[in-house]
Amino acid sequence: MKQILVSGVLGLFLSLIGTPLLIRLLARKGYGQMIRDDGPKGHHSKRGTPTMGGIAFILATVIAYAVTKLITGDKPTMSGVLVLFLTAGLGLVGFLDDYIKIVKQRSLGLRAKAKMAGQLIVGIAFAVLALNFHDSRGQSPASTKLSFTTDFGWSIGPVIFVIWALFMILAMSNGVNLTDGLDGLATGASVMVFAAYTIIGVWQYGQWCGAPVSANGACYEVRDPLDLAVVAAGLTGALFGFLWWNTSPAKIFMGDTGSLALGGALAGLAICSRTELLLAILGGLFVLITMSVIIQVGSFRLTGKRVFRMAPLQHHFELKGWSEVLVVVRFWIIQGMCMAVGLGIFYAAWVAAS
Repeated sequence: MKQILVSGVLGLFLSLIGTPLLIRLLARKGYGQMIRDDGPKGHHSKRGTPTMGGIAFILATVIAYAVTKLITGDKPTMSGVLVLFLTAGLGLVGFLDDYIKIVKQRSLGLRAKAKMAGQLIVGIAFAVLALNFHDSRGQSPASTKLSFTTDFGWSIGPVIFVIWALFMILAMSNGVNLTDGLDGLATGASVMVFAAYTIIGVWQYGQWCGAPVSANGACYEVRDPLDLAVVAAGLTGALFGFLWWNTSPAKIFMGDTGSLALGGALAGLAICSRTELLLAILGGLFVLITMSVIIQVGSFRLTGKRVFRMAPLQHHFELKGWSEVLVVVRFWIIQGMCMAVGLGIFYAAWVAAS
């Protein structure tokens, strides 16, 4: 458990002191955010705010994980390394997208096909590798069975698993990206989900099938539950530190560098902890905001009418007159309730199984 505390504290410290250094570097180079002309008028004042802030918490998390292993003397696990690989890999795709936006001075970066190709390459590599590297008990980081709070049903096979993993990765990375529209919104919401995964990892480790004795014969078939909690704790701490600078009025934005990385981390943790379908509840705000875009686009194409004043959903409420801070806080409350429900379901499933 010492690893979790060290990882969280290091992530917080590194991000808290590293983010202002990054702000100064980006400001000196003129790497500021481009703002959509058709967005809410109040956002135009944010033009030029340093972006690509995801660099700060990605590096903070990776360094925190590595230093934690050095301090505690514990070896890295493939589950932890693969989640960090997915996080950093998608962060790199987002970085290229942000960099092109800045250099070309436009609100759109990588072309859609190029961005999708980058996400697919990283996602496929993660999914394939996650089905390998079996431990002494024959467990790999990922399973070819679908999961809610644990694996269930029959194996879907490696090919369909890769497709399923890609769907999760793309859905979550784009979901966080859509949520990242207001100061601190995506950061605060992500903190809650990663905190939940820290709790899940700790609980799974306490009831782990790899332990000498399992309570009541019931246990979790997860390859490296403790190390997943270490990664989740590092992300939680790093995002807390980043939120200090990202909350309204934001001194820096995470950009696609951060949002794609966070979505990948969420999907990776869900896949490796065998809670794939539970993620839709734990990260309910991301699902809600993504659905608002799907509904808006679908309605306009089918009927020529818009359901919301603007999508994603947070901008709809801005245009209704809610202040940015009011929208963010109320959406955080929604996400907090989603996290509480998700953890409640996770625990209730354990009680029922044992």
